[in-house]
Amino acid sequence: MALVPWRKKGEVWDPFRDFERMRRHMNNIFDMSLSGYPQEEAWGPAIDLYEKDKKFVIKAEIPGIKKEDLELSVEDGMLTIKGEKKNETKKEEEGSLRKELYYGSFQRQVNLGQEVDENKAKASYKNGVLKVELPKKEEKEKRQRKIDIKEE
Repeated sequence: MALVPWRKKGEVWDPFRDFERMRRHMNNIFDMSLSGYPQEEAWGPAIDLYEKDKKFVIKAEIPGIKKEDLELSVEDGMLTIKGEKKNETKKEEEGSLRKELYYGSFQRQVNLGQEVDENKAKASYKNGVLKVELPKKEEKEKRQRKIDIKEE
């Protein structure tokens, strides 16, 4: 009998999400073995990427960040999302038992595998969700030229 991961109806299983979680835990264990204390983890937003008609659509969950603290760029089919989540509280809260919120700078790159038209790119940010639409570049017409072979 094979074990199948449980998920909600209609939800697509993403095995890479589990690998990312495992990588973070392994990094934390390694950091603790060197210093005795866990180091601040690097973090990045969770994303959804899909193709729709003749464009790519990327949605990224980035709650708690102001639009002004985000930067988007695209080059050679690679979308880069940069930002910084700032900690609003200056003083450590007394009696805290658990701290799981991440603060600091992040960078997330998404390789689209195809050139996109940067001039027609659109982005919106609402309720902590960044939505980026990147139209695909029109494929150049492939030209083929027949080469004559001469007999010598």
